Amino acid sequence: MFRRIKIFFFLVLLLLLGGILGALWFLPGVFSAKATPPEWEVKAARYIRHLATPSHFLKMSNPLHLTPEVLGDARHHFADHCATCHANDGSGKTAMGPNFYPPVPDLRDPVIQDMTDGELFYVIHHGIRFTGMPAWGKGDPSEDTESWKLVFFIRHLPNITPEEIAEMKTLNPMTQEERDEQAALDRFLSGEDIAPSPSHDHHH
Repeated sequence: MFRRIKIFFFLVLLLLLGGILGALWFLPGVFSAKATPPEWEVKAARYIRHLATPSHFLKMSNPLHLTPEVLGDARHHFADHCATCHANDGSGKTAMGPNFYPPVPDLRDPVIQDMTDGELFYVIHHGIRFTGMPAWGKGDPSEDTESWKLVFFIRHLPNITPEEIAEMKTLNPMTQEERDEQAALDRFLSGEDIAPSPSHDHHH
């Protein structure tokens, strides 16, 4: 019975949002990704996401045990796959993060941290339609240990250290130009590319 009520409200919200979007279709700038989502839209999207998450996921706790190795794996995975949009510290302050609609959220925010382990896992594994959040999970959710490790890392973000951030910077994806610049800098710092001092001819 309760599930039917949830489905009913979910459908009503979808109809309301559909009607509002239809009415706004011809207004200038409505579909610009540069716009800031109004508060009602943010709250409605969160509520719909919550309703759309299967109840058994809402109640799930992380099945993995938190160890330094598990957190390290998650940190490396986050730096390589997630930080381009979310930033190493989870702030979302990257070249792309603020330019999505809606903008990439700050993962340290209490709204995110208050989500259950299962909710976080569901978002990571399945992604979110009509946003920039892809589905990272592959295969059966019960075998997706990488996403569960990332849940631990998201919980850790409010307390991440400068040392961890520095390590993650070495793991972030780079363009070929950035790799060449880094290689040149490494050669310079190791003394390989120190240019010889110009010779001075003395004429008497």
